[in-house]
Parts: sequence; structure tokens; C-alpha cells
Amino acid sequence: MSVEVRVPQLPESVTDATLVAWHRKVGDAVRRDENLADLETDKVVLEVPSPVDGVVKELKVDTGTTVTSGELLAVIAEGAAAAPAPAAGGPEGSVEPVEAAASGEAGAKLSPAAKRLVEENQLNATQIAGSGRDGRITKGDVVQHLGSKAEPAPASPSPAAPRAPAPAPAAVGARTEQRVPMTRLRTRIAQRLVEAQATQALLTTFNEVDMHALNDLRARYKEAFEKKHGVRLGFMSFFVKACVEALKRFPVVNASVEGNDIVYHEYFDVGVAVSTDRGLVVPILRDADAMSFADIEKAVTGYANRAREGTITLEELTGGTFSITNGGVFGSLMSTPIVNAPQSAILGMHKIQPRPMVVNGEVVVRPMMYLAMTYDHRIVDGREAVQFLVAVKDAIEDPARLLLQV
Repeated sequence: MSVEVRVPQLPESVTDATLVAWHRKVGDAVRRDENLADLETDKVVLEVPSPVDGVVKELKVDTGTTVTSGELLAVIAEGAAAAPAPAAGGPEGSVEPVEAAASGEAGAKLSPAAKRLVEENQLNATQIAGSGRDGRITKGDVVQHLGSKAEPAPASPSPAAPRAPAPAPAAVGARTEQRVPMTRLRTRIAQRLVEAQATQALLTTFNEVDMHALNDLRARYKEAFEKKHGVRLGFMSFFVKACVEALKRFPVVNASVEGNDIVYHEYFDVGVAVSTDRGLVVPILRDADAMSFADIEKAVTGYANRAREGTITLEELTGGTFSITNGGVFGSLMSTPIVNAPQSAILGMHKIQPRPMVVNGEVVVRPMMYLAMTYDHRIVDGREAVQFLVAVKDAIEDPARLLLQV
């Protein structure tokens, strides 16, 4: 019996997707719920599972094709046996099937990017240690595995075998280039950034924050916090809490523009930017005002892991009333982040760097961080933007304010 595999129902805001990789070819055996292909949308990668056990009979769509919901992708012969692996001319007369080595017979879990690397390099996924959630193998794990493999010494050619011609030496000073099409996510990021700058009156205001008190607080409680909640006590939860308190005092920073109207959001859905191999995504902390510090740290860590594994959902990336981005993790000392439209503002965190500061009339060395807030000047005035940033600074420099909400 032949069973059709079609594009699953795409999320409401997504009209089409691009088929970026097939994980099975015609004649390959496939198990029910095993991933057949990856579909890339503007924000996430969706997996297409096999509906039955069987053998791939036909692939109807080529890699790189744009598809829509319900479109026919493949045909599977249910319950059929896989075609025998072709014999190879090696010393033993056969070779290990590439697909078995690539997929991992023991059912190793791989992210979409990791799967592509495993298949391209004909690796056995069961030999790769996974660092992702539930032992999932990430692209970084595969890259590290490849780097740890010793380069095999070239075998001596048989006397009867002709030597392959040596490659011609590259011309001195040769200049090469490579043209690679942008992924759908990268294309969408580019469109949104250009749209934001074209439709909003963007302006950035700066301040600096002394991280001394917060560093001391984290040092005192980080072990107890991790022991109780099972997650590290990072900086992001403090900045999310500080921003929420500042948003309550300056609601226009939490607003957006729709036509000639200003929409004041009476809830606080804070987006936290996460960098992945495919580009920047911004998962949303829903009702961040009702979340504890532990809730925020767990959510941010979970979102970051799923985003890098390619398993985050479109719903987790949709919406948001305010965003935070942390370029400091990459060493950025200062930047002017671009607003995630239709939001009206975004906070940029940066590298913590010891600098001489005057405190109570004396010069002392303090861990300092530059803060930048880019805002839509159409609805946010400079006074409100500056006071918002000062409120965030005050809360971080005196964390007790976050507990007392003052």
C-alpha cells in the first residue's frame, strides 16, 4: 500500500516553506515518526515525520523548492522491505551502508543542522556525544567530533594501481569567492531590519551601569539558587525584572504604533534575542511580570537550547512588547540595536569591563556595562527614553529595588 507524505499544516502567519534537506532517499527504509525532511520557514525549521513504517518509493520535491501546506512531498510503500545495499569494490567486497552510519541505528537524536553535517561526512551519530536537551546532538557537537578525529595516513598505492594525477598547484595570488543564497530566516531578518529603519524614527540613548552590587549578590546566592532551582543565576533575569518595572512607569515604551493609533499593551511580553547558526531569533517571555527569577532563567535557557537545536516553535517567537539583546556575550562594548518592529524600543546589554570610576570622591575600579536603548521617536520622547534607562540603571545598581518595587 502506498502512503502519501504531504507538507504539514503551516502556522497561521506562514504562507510557505522551503524544503532544505531530505534525510532519506528512494529505496531507504523508514520508521513511523522518523524525520524525512526539514522545511525552513521565515523563523523556524519544521520536521516532516514519516506516517508509517516502510520504504521511500518516490520523492516528489527537490531540495530548495518552495512548498505550501498540503503539497505532496513523497510516497512511501508501507511495510515494504528496503532495497539491498549495493556491493562495493573494497577489500571485503562490501561497505557499511552510508545511511546506517549517518542516521545512527541506535536512534540518536540530532538537530536539523547536525543531521546535515552527519550525513555530509558519513558519520556514525551513535559515536557523537550530545550536549543538547535530553542528549540531543547539536551542530557544535558534530563540529567538535570532526575536529577530534585524527587525520588518517594515506594508504600506499598498490603496485598495479595507477597513481592519480597530482592536482595542479594553485596560482600564486589566486582570488576566489563563493556565492551562497541567503536562508529564508536570514532573508526575513534582512527585510524586517530594513522595514524597521524605513518606517520608524529610530534614536538611541546610552547610559552605563555599575555591576558591583549585582556581582556581589550573585556571588552570595548563586550556589544556593542553582541547588534549589536547578538553573544558574544569570544577569538576564535581573535585567528582565528591571525592564518590567521601568515599563510599568513608562507605558509608552511598552506600546506600538498601528496606523494613527498608539496601542498601549497592558501586559509585559519581553523578547530575549538568541543567536543561532541560522540567524538571530527572539523568543518571548509571556507575562514576564508574573515570572520569578528562576522562571526567567529556566525559560531563557530552554529557549536558547531549542533555538540552537532548531526545535523552537513559531508560537514561541511570535509577539512581544519589548526586547532585550545582549551583545556583551560576544565582546561588544557598545552598539545601537534596531527595534524589533512593531515594538517601540529595545534594550542593548554589553560587555562588563573594569573601569576607573569616581565613587564618593574616590577613584575606584568597578565592573561597568554600557546600556543602549533604541526607541521609536514617533511615540517615545527623549525624556521618557532617558528616564526609562535611568530606572533600569538604578534597579541594577541597587537590586533591592526589584524586591521592593521602588
